Amino acid sequence: MLNFRQEVGGKGLSSYPHPKLMPAFWQFPTVSMGLGPLMAIYQARFLKYLHARGIADTSKRKVWVFCGDGEMDEPESLGAIGLAAREKLDNLIFVVNCNLQRLDGPVRGNGKIIQELEGEFRGSGWNVIKLIWGSNWDPLLARDKDGALRKIMMDTLDGDYQAFKANEGAFVRKHFFGRDPRTLEMVAKMSDSDVWNLRRGGHDAQKVYAAFHRATNHTGQPTVLLVKTVKGWGMGSAGEGKNTAHQTKKLTDDDIKFFRDRFNIPVADSDLPSLPFYKPADDTPEMKYLHERRAALGGYLPKRRAKADEQFTVPSIETFQPVLDATVEGREISTTQAFVRFLTILLRDKALGPRVVPILVDEARTFGMEGLFRQIGIYNPAGQNYTPVDKDQVMYYREDKAGQVLQEGINEPGGMSSWIAAATSYSTNNRIMVPFYVYYSMFGFQRIGDLAWAAGDMQARGFLLGGTSGRRHLGAHHAERRRAAARRRPQPHPGQHDPELHQLRPELRARGRRDLAPRLEAHGGEAGQRLLLPHAAQRELPDAGPQAGDRRPDHQRHVPAGGKHGQNAARQPAGQRHDPAREHRRQGAARVRVGSGRQRLELPELQRAGARRAGCGTLEPAAPNRGTPRAVRRAATRKVRRRGDRVDRLHEELRRADSPFHAKGPHLPRARHRRLRPQRLGRSDFRSKLREHFEINRHYIVVSALKALADEGALPVTKVAEAIAKYGIDADKINPLYA
Repeated sequence: MLNFRQEVGGKGLSSYPHPKLMPAFWQFPTVSMGLGPLMAIYQARFLKYLHARGIADTSKRKVWVFCGDGEMDEPESLGAIGLAAREKLDNLIFVVNCNLQRLDGPVRGNGKIIQELEGEFRGSGWNVIKLIWGSNWDPLLARDKDGALRKIMMDTLDGDYQAFKANEGAFVRKHFFGRDPRTLEMVAKMSDSDVWNLRRGGHDAQKVYAAFHRATNHTGQPTVLLVKTVKGWGMGSAGEGKNTAHQTKKLTDDDIKFFRDRFNIPVADSDLPSLPFYKPADDTPEMKYLHERRAALGGYLPKRRAKADEQFTVPSIETFQPVLDATVEGREISTTQAFVRFLTILLRDKALGPRVVPILVDEARTFGMEGLFRQIGIYNPAGQNYTPVDKDQVMYYREDKAGQVLQEGINEPGGMSSWIAAATSYSTNNRIMVPFYVYYSMFGFQRIGDLAWAAGDMQARGFLLGGTSGRRHLGAHHAERRRAAARRRPQPHPGQHDPELHQLRPELRARGRRDLAPRLEAHGGEAGQRLLLPHAAQRELPDAGPQAGDRRPDHQRHVPAGGKHGQNAARQPAGQRHDPAREHRRQGAARVRVGSGRQRLELPELQRAGARRAGCGTLEPAAPNRGTPRAVRRAATRKVRRRGDRVDRLHEELRRADSPFHAKGPHLPRARHRRLRPQRLGRSDFRSKLREHFEINRHYIVVSALKALADEGALPVTKVAEAIAKYGIDADKINPLYA
């Protein structure tokens, strides 16, 4: 606690539940963005999925969701509650803390948020439990024979309820009970202090226990508890019920004394200025109770599992030989079709096949994957109680209680949430699953950016595949589809690959399974296209090298020594622009006798590698070529043209002035423009420590400037090393991109 929100050094308690920062403790990075409720629904559904398919016994497990009434305004919070009711997820419990306030003001000042949420959940088929009033209201309600008190309770708006707790008991007596002579008489013998201390249900431990007990034992429906509380409860005049409660950072001496007295904390007045921690003696009833409960629960702290107890043998690359072989002459297939072939072979593996989780969002027929419907079935807890219209066809639409495909409908956030549940199953369920989420590229990261960040934070492990990704396919949507790669680029977690031909896909996945096995912070992404092309036989995909996290297919093919006149031009195509680039190479060499090579560049991975190595080169000034990836260095002596289906931003990144690949660019011809700030997961700490951690403080700025000058020959490289030593910079510190 003394290091609370001081996370750079690794000793501070993180202020938000980030598994990346506390990997042995936190499992879900929920906070208040609406992602927690959404992901929880699909976590609960995935537990039912595992149980139905006989992979794990999850019959006694519950998913608890704690969120606020203000968070319910996020579309994701309520967007999937219909699914939870439809699939009877009685292993799911929502606890909505209804303190009636957001950060800026009331949630529903002119309304009643509890009644509103009750209608939403009950109408969707949920079991609703409302916990509104504490036990000391019970005698008053028992005396309310004609319903006068109940009527005032129903007529009072949330904005007024907030004001009652922000003021004193006399204010409550006058403006609440004083609305009716009968209710005013009820509190005639109560002091103002007694009136003000009438608790709301969420602050009554006995009623909270009773509500939780009822929710835990309910079956057949998901349950939501709507719990009425007071924001800033216990702060008194410093913030209780006030709009400023969330921004109140410090308490006055009187506020601290009030807090101590209200909760009966045995700390003397003389000790209050030091704000000491208080721990009851070991022999007190409180401590005995806590020790007993922790022993019954299996330990003092929950623990996140970093590695599953089970292991699988990854099928050898020879298993996928039918996909690796060349297509028959005259036969054309798409890379998406090649993926379906690969997946079909993987599903036949007796050990790993049952752990494969194909996740679709109503595009299976677009990608040629409808054969999976009949082969492994679509998961539906109710089975299939109707006769599908295509029953007489080989690939009919088959739903099954033990189906393997997760068909999410037109629902990209739902598909990604299912993928997260499967991709983190190794940790949450001790069961290794291999999810493949196949989405239409134009609806890919555009719709699930926040969930992708959450997946990286949770250290998810699986595969994301964007189908029909090139701008030449289904032209009406090409503009959005082209931006898919650009949207993925800020994400530091997923490896991004764009297989040129179908033979690369099994190798990328083999590499992905290899990399994902020991590494917990990555997931793989690919682009699939529907363009029909003939495919040559397999060409070896070189190893990615020793750099951790660098999984680029960094290689060059068909590069002759040079043309007749010693000239050489390299083309760097991306995606299925390889096909016209290959023809251009053939015609160029034949017509103008210029040696023409073709260099395969994975643009997203190449850009990432360049940024990473540029940073390494700054801290290791004497190391040659640390700032330029190998693929670019190879083409340094040749004129380079880049062609691809990807959005221009990725190509421009490789040649613009502030790119790590070039000392000069079109906009700043006489100076190197260095960008210091990498894409990364955030954390909390003092600003000075954060600037040092992310390598953007004044020392790093000076060193980066000196390195740029040294690269241009304006000063000796030893000056950079001297600056690093002078400022005490640790050249071996972990790259903030991966910290």
